[in-house]
Amino acid sequence: MVAAAFSLAAAGFFPALVLGIFWRRATGLGAVAGMTSGFGITLYYLCTTQPWLRSVFGIQTPLEDALWWDIKANAAGVFGVPLGFLMIVLVSLVTPRPSQKTLDLVDFIRAPGV
Repeated sequence: MVAAAFSLAAAGFFPALVLGIFWRRATGLGAVAGMTSGFGITLYYLCTTQPWLRSVFGIQTPLEDALWWDIKANAAGVFGVPLGFLMIVLVSLVTPRPSQKTLDLVDFIRAPGV
């Protein structure tokens, strides 16, 4: 349960936090796309590979067939984090740049009091 919670939190928040602070081109829509896609793929993987969730959803196929590259359910975030980064970058590049006010706020967060 704890591993699932950490996988979901990592996939949902980590890419948006990192790119939101350290990449000035990141946009709000990119962050939303990254968070939802990372969280979504991690949740899907957990639901199809976690034994108790498989029973809740009535999945009958063998667990070995559901695993991607033999990665266990407790490491499901390994799929969501890279997807989150990718989606933030792609969506941010096709949406308008952040405003100067937003960029000033990011600068302040990176170096408060300077």
